[in-house]
Amino acid sequence: MKRFREYRTNQEVRDHYADVKLSAENFIYPYFVVEGNSLKEEITTMPGVYRFSIDTLLADLSETKLLGINKIILFGVVDNAVKDEKGTAAYAPDSLIVRTIKAIKAVYPKLIVMTDVCLCEYTDHGHCGLLYGHEVDNDSTLSLLAEMAYQHALAGADFVAPSAMMDGQVEAIKYRLSLAGLPTKILAYSAKYASAFYGPFREAAQSAPSFGDRKSYQMDFRTKNQGLEEIAVDVEEEGADWTMVKPAMPYLDIIARATAKYPKVPMVAYQVSGEYAMLKNAGQAGLFNEKQAFFESLIAIRRAGANYIITYYAKEFVKLWIA
Repeated sequence: MKRFREYRTNQEVRDHYADVKLSAENFIYPYFVVEGNSLKEEITTMPGVYRFSIDTLLADLSETKLLGINKIILFGVVDNAVKDEKGTAAYAPDSLIVRTIKAIKAVYPKLIVMTDVCLCEYTDHGHCGLLYGHEVDNDSTLSLLAEMAYQHALAGADFVAPSAMMDGQVEAIKYRLSLAGLPTKILAYSAKYASAFYGPFREAAQSAPSFGDRKSYQMDFRTKNQGLEEIAVDVEEEGADWTMVKPAMPYLDIIARATAKYPKVPMVAYQVSGEYAMLKNAGQAGLFNEKQAFFESLIAIRRAGANYIITYYAKEFVKLWIA
């Protein structure tokens, strides 16, 4: 009879045999940036998560860096007054995110800065691209995404992360960056599913669609192989440097299968706002131990094969489990 219980007789033994671990290096911390000064606004749907003006973000980054987290991803939150049907505030040379990148790099030049590349936070209709009637025009959107990525790269972004789920977006951005001779890498939101778990983010980023939904371009969660096919195209045909699966917990199977197929391509998993809010609120309600629940969920994502995890809990995790 094989004896497995001897592997878990006490905490010391369990720790010894635990072969899946997380470090600060595995985390990417998301920041929401707004115009203004001295602003730090808690997001009501996401306890412990804030919108920052550039100055308060720089102050907060000092703690992030001290915890050993060396990668962040930026999301711009702009006033409705500057939004238009073409999302021009997204790719302006002096956009909010461009100014944020420059400010961060002036103070923290070695911090790895990633930026979300999508028009949904900048259009008055809240969709991820230009519209033709009430439908998103895939091909007309590509040049705008490429220009947005170019402006971020020119400002000093280390990675641009196209999340619009437009066919050909990685290729278009890769071509634009290569023309300019910029070394910025591409983190592709390759398998981004149309998910109910995005709800709190849309409040945080003020990017809910004004009509319809995004199911015509984000992936149907009932499909088994489309995610792998999307990843294959981004890696093999369009030149993505890293790939992503989003959300994380409902799609651990996709993460595992993708990392098995492309073991040398770094995989990022995004523990999205709804996943975070669900665990945070349940923990605060006393339904389970919040610390243990986040530990288990993040270890599961890492166990599935993710090299890096975008999570709003990153700083808390490091404080509780690593620091």
